[in-house]
Amino acid sequence: MHPPRILLGVNIDHIATLRQARGTRYPDPVQAALLAEEAGADGITVHLREDRRHIQERDVRLLAEVLNTRMNLEMAVTEEMIALAEELRPAHVCLVPEKREELTTEGGLDVAGGFAAIAAACRRLAAAGCEVSLFIDPEPAQIEAAARAGAPVIELHTGAYAEVTGEAARREHARLAAAAEMAHELGLTVNAGHGLNYHNVEAIAALPGLHELNIGHAIIARALFVGLKEAVAEMKRLAIAGQEAGFVASLEAHDHDHDEEADGCR
Repeated sequence: MHPPRILLGVNIDHIATLRQARGTRYPDPVQAALLAEEAGADGITVHLREDRRHIQERDVRLLAEVLNTRMNLEMAVTEEMIALAEELRPAHVCLVPEKREELTTEGGLDVAGGFAAIAAACRRLAAAGCEVSLFIDPEPAQIEAAARAGAPVIELHTGAYAEVTGEAARREHARLAAAAEMAHELGLTVNAGHGLNYHNVEAIAALPGLHELNIGHAIIARALFVGLKEAVAEMKRLAIAGQEAGFVASLEAHDHDHDEEADGCR
C-alpha cells in the first residue's frame, strides 16, 4: 500500500523578522500564510517566542481566524504560552526549547530532564483539543520520554544533519532513520524539521513513514528570487519526490530480501 502523501508545513517567522526589523506593518506574515496555503502548504507554523522577536500575538490571533489549513503553534513550556494555547486552541502545538540569546532554536527539547513539566503541559493542551508535538533530538532516551509524556507526535530535529556533508551527513541520516523507526514502534507520529533546504530535503522526506516536514528559512530565502508561491510549490515537489524515491527503495529492498530468502530455501 502506498503511504499517505508527506505534508509540508511552512514556517513564516522570517516574514515577521523582516517586519520587526523596521517596526512597520509590512510584510504581513498573515498575508504570507495565505499565499503559502494557495501554493499548496498543508499547514502554517509560527513560533511565538517569549521575547517576541518576530511573530506577535496579533499574528497568532489573526491566523487562528483566517487559515484555511491549520496552525502549528511552536512555543516554550511556560504558563503564559500554555494559557494562550488553551484560549486559542490551535490544531497543533509543538513544544520547543527556547533561549533569549540564540539566533534560532538550538537543539531539541530535553523531555527526559524536564519530564514532569512537559507531561503536565501535554495533558493541558490535549484537554484543550490541541495535538501536541515535542521537538526533540533523534535520541532514544528523548523518544521514550516523549511517548511516556503523552505526546502523540514528535518532530525530529534535523539541524545536525543539515549542518554537515559527506560521511557525517550519512551518519546523521542513519541516526534520524533509527529514531523514526523507534518512534513508529512506540506508536508516535513522526515529523521533522530545522535547517532543511532545497538540497537536502529529499533524503529526509525519504525516511519511511515520515508524516510532515516543517520548513521556513530556506523557503522564505528562496522566495526573494522566485516569489513565495513558487518557493513553497518547489519545496513541496521536492518533498513528495523524496518520499516517492524512499518508497520505491523500500519496495526494492523488500523484494531483494524476499528473493534471498527464497534462494536459501532451494
